[in-house]
Amino acid sequence: MQANLNESWMIGPVAIPSRLVLAPMAGVSVQAFRRQGRRFGAGLVCSEMVSCAGLHHGNERSLGYLRIASDERPLAVQIFGSEPALMVEAAVMVERAGADIVDINFGCPVRKVTRTGAGATLLDDPDLACRIVDSVATAVGVPVTVKMRRGLQNGSRTCLEVGPRLVDAGAQSLTLHPRSARQMYTGTADHSLTAELVERVDVPVVASGDITSRAKAQAVLATTGASAVMVGRAAQGNPWALREMIDGDAAQPSREEVAAELILFVREAVRELGERRAAGFLKKFYGWYLGQGRFPKPFKQELVQLDSTEEVVTRLLAAAPGAAEILDRLEAETAAGDEVTLELPISIYGGG
Repeated sequence: MQANLNESWMIGPVAIPSRLVLAPMAGVSVQAFRRQGRRFGAGLVCSEMVSCAGLHHGNERSLGYLRIASDERPLAVQIFGSEPALMVEAAVMVERAGADIVDINFGCPVRKVTRTGAGATLLDDPDLACRIVDSVATAVGVPVTVKMRRGLQNGSRTCLEVGPRLVDAGAQSLTLHPRSARQMYTGTADHSLTAELVERVDVPVVASGDITSRAKAQAVLATTGASAVMVGRAAQGNPWALREMIDGDAAQPSREEVAAELILFVREAVRELGERRAAGFLKKFYGWYLGQGRFPKPFKQELVQLDSTEEVVTRLLAAAPGAAEILDRLEAETAAGDEVTLELPISIYGGG
């Protein structure tokens, strides 16, 4: 029987309206990306990982990640670190900012994170990992979840040993990306491990890795027994992938739709990050949105070389004039919720 990706499910008391989770991705999962993901069908969205040390020291960029809009909820804010006391402090700040879930990163394979003893490194120190989860779960009233990899080395089965211990320590859901830290994003995700983890724990498991289509999402849910799938790179500049997974609508967006969504994304990123930061942040998105044959390759290069985001918007509207009408509708829909319900608990942060 095919899995219904539109079904709701629960993490503790938090209802998740669909079985698609939008992954936390460094340098990608800003509020604009998360709000868009919710519009296109993601049931749960996640912030990029936030340094507990950054929050402790009042780093403006770290604090800026705690800007939460009501229309992106349910939202998980992901924290990383290796000191239980600092992780508790960060988790309390995340809860106060309005997040529905505190997610803990035990999966990041990037050296600047692992060399501090955080991320995937903690899978090799399960006692400390469990202390962190127990401390955080005791300190906050929202569910605590964990995202992890299979282990540090290729072929590792560490996740199957550590996962149940993390649940005993208080984790109310586990996300497994069944690649090793050494693999980074090469090779394929071994979801036979996901199926084994599902059998070993009595909390929802989210399957992460290589979820690129509705067929793949349904197959992974059916063969692993996972409660949901996590979509990452497939949704970068391509929210229509989420729509296809949710309802089977495989129609490719028109150039006008692509341009309108990109312009809205540009304007939302500027509002959130400020013009200076947004201008650099957005450059990788131009290729993601405009690729796949949607626009000629030279057009992307032209956008990257422009000095301001307003120039980018002007060029996009000139290339796809019909985008203006779609953009007006999108901005009317998002602005209504924005004006009334957008909450910026740390409103002085996150600007350019």
